Amino acid sequence: MRTYSIAAIPADGIGPEVISAGIEVLRALERQNSGLKFAVETFDWGSDYYKQHGVMMPEQGLQTLKKFDAIYFGAVGAPDVPDHITLWGLRLPICQGFDQYANVRPTKILPGITPPLRHCGPGDLDWVIVRENSEGEYSGNGGRTHKGLPEEVGTEVAIFTRVGVTRIMRYAFKLAQSRPRKLLTVVTKSNAQRHGMVMWDEIAAEVALEFPDVKWDKMLVDAMTHRMTLHPQSLDTIVATNLHADILSDLAGALAGSLGVAPTANIDPERRFPSMFEPIHGSAFDITGKGVANPVASFWTAVQMLQHLGEHDAAALVMEAIENVCAKGILTPDVGGTAKTADVTRAVVAFIESKVQVAEIA
Repeated sequence: MRTYSIAAIPADGIGPEVISAGIEVLRALERQNSGLKFAVETFDWGSDYYKQHGVMMPEQGLQTLKKFDAIYFGAVGAPDVPDHITLWGLRLPICQGFDQYANVRPTKILPGITPPLRHCGPGDLDWVIVRENSEGEYSGNGGRTHKGLPEEVGTEVAIFTRVGVTRIMRYAFKLAQSRPRKLLTVVTKSNAQRHGMVMWDEIAAEVALEFPDVKWDKMLVDAMTHRMTLHPQSLDTIVATNLHADILSDLAGALAGSLGVAPTANIDPERRFPSMFEPIHGSAFDITGKGVANPVASFWTAVQMLQHLGEHDAAALVMEAIENVCAKGILTPDVGGTAKTADVTRAVVAFIESKVQVAEIA
């Protein structure tokens, strides 16, 4: 029996809905494979917890999470709590506290989903965006002085270290090397940001020497939006800073059809701490409680979690189920369908369970 301990943090908005759906899929995998077990413990941390306790999670939250094999995260953010409190109170402390420096966001057009791009379908857009997740523009360095006065100053200092840039470049090159096209695009803004971003470019060139079989090129972030939109077939693996990749991955999700299908993994490649897996669509309070949240992103991020845990067969089965269900047109409204969250979940679970029935007959 292979047992994995999973900390579920549904948090805010549609997070509880999609994480609940994802746990149903994990239970279906257990029924499909008697040697597989997920010990899921759910934590009620988030904006409601903040309103009761004045903090997004307990002081010992990281110590509590440290014992788990993985973290399954929903979404953070509420209309009546400032965003900097929700983000810096929960998600970022986990990412930074566990040094989850590689944020990995796969994007592809799924069968049955019509993207906004003309003449672009499954196979034409198949990317993985690697986001530096520990420093850069989100390092939290800076401050405000003379608050409330006419001469008030606010600074945000982007931090780039040789260690941080080298390790994310090496991760991205290794990932590109593992993919069929062996193609990496390094996103930069060194024409205007002449210190940290020039170092980013120089380290990319240094690390590239370790991977002679990987073809790589470099793009300014503004030109990258043009290339992603008009020439999606020219891209494969992409690496960018914390801010740039945050923006570009949202664009990637939209170009593939919806943020509702976009997953992400916050990885500690050295496996010193648990990694965290989450859909990137946010808390989406406008549809909370309506039963129409797209659970595909939470299923796809579960695929990433299973891959990280070494359960590659289970990961492949869930991905096959996602593609099969989407191809049949069982889609939520964000991707042009009429199905409810529960409809998509039932269909994915049924596909997984059908595989065990076939195996038993065989």
